[in-house]
Amino acid sequence: MTARGAIIALAACVAAAPVQALQLELSPNARETVTRNSVLDRYLAPTGPFEYGTGVPGIAVEGEVRRQAWRIPSPGLTTLQVLIPLRKQLKAAGYEVVLDCDQFSCGGFDFRFNVEVLPAPNMRVNMRAYRFVTAIKGPQDDPSSVVTLMVSTTSTAAFVQIIEAGSLGQDEVDVGTGGDVQVPLAGPVAAPAADGDFDEVLSTRGHIVLDGLDFETGTTALGQGPFASLENLAAFLTAQPDVTIAVVGHTDSVGSQDVNIGLSRQRASAVRQRLIDAYNVDPAQVQAEGMGYLAPVASNLSAEGRELNRRVEAVLLSQR
Repeated sequence: MTARGAIIALAACVAAAPVQALQLELSPNARETVTRNSVLDRYLAPTGPFEYGTGVPGIAVEGEVRRQAWRIPSPGLTTLQVLIPLRKQLKAAGYEVVLDCDQFSCGGFDFRFNVEVLPAPNMRVNMRAYRFVTAIKGPQDDPSSVVTLMVSTTSTAAFVQIIEAGSLGQDEVDVGTGGDVQVPLAGPVAAPAADGDFDEVLSTRGHIVLDGLDFETGTTALGQGPFASLENLAAFLTAQPDVTIAVVGHTDSVGSQDVNIGLSRQRASAVRQRLIDAYNVDPAQVQAEGMGYLAPVASNLSAEGRELNRRVEAVLLSQR
C-alpha cells in the first residue's frame, strides 16, 4: 500500500438526533503531542496570506478555543496528502473554506510567524513544506465557529495542528486514532536530530550552529565539503528570499582577542562566500561577523570545550 492511499482516515458521524461531533480519525500510529483548551478565549483565524504593511488578515472569534497538535512518524508524506482528506471532511460537515494556501502562497516565513502555532517540539513547521486551511460556519464577518488546520512535513514525520474556536457545541471536532487505516513506512525511519528540524531550530531559536564545518585552530580556510549544514542553510535562504542572516564565527581562547576577532570574522566570510559561490545564495541575504572568544558554549579549560567553541553560527536577523 502506498502512502498516497493510506495516510489519514476521516469519518463523519452523521446521525439523526442528536447531531454528533465531527470526528477526524488519524492513523493508529499518530500521537497527540499537546492539547491546550480555553473555556473562554479569543482566536484570530487567518483569512488571507501575509501582506506587507498589513500582516495577515483575519477574523477574531471569541468563545471556547481548543488547540491540538499531532505527530505522524512516517517518512515520505507530502503536506497535500495529509491535508486533502481533512479538507474534504470539513467541507462535507458544512464548513466553508476561506483560506487554503501553501508555504509559497501563504507568505512563507512571514505568514508562519504572524499566525498562532503551538511551540516546538510539539508542533514543527518546516518552512519549505507547510499548508494552512481556515474553514468557518456562518457568515465570514461573524462566524459561529472556525477550524484551522496547519500541516507540515519533515523528512521523518508529519505534524498536524488543529485549532477550533467559537460556539463549538455539537460542532466540536473529535480527533482520535481508532481508524483501521495504517500509515505505511517508506523504508527505515531515521532518528530525528536532537535539536529537531534545521528550519524549525533556526526559526524558533533565532540561531543555529553550522555543524560539521572543517576548521582547525588558527586556520581560516573552509574544507572542501560538502557540508549538510550549509546545504540546509542555503535551502532555507533560497526558500525565504526576504530573510537576512549573519554568519558569525567563534573561536576558543587561545591567543589574543584581537587576533581571534579577525580569525573568527575570516571564517565567517569563508562560509558566506561558499554559500554564494556553491549555492547561489543572494549576497544581500548574508552578513559575516566575528565574535572571537567572547561567546563560548563550553569551558575553554578542556580540549573538548575548546573544540566546541570553535564554531560558526547562523543568526536570523530580519526580513528585507
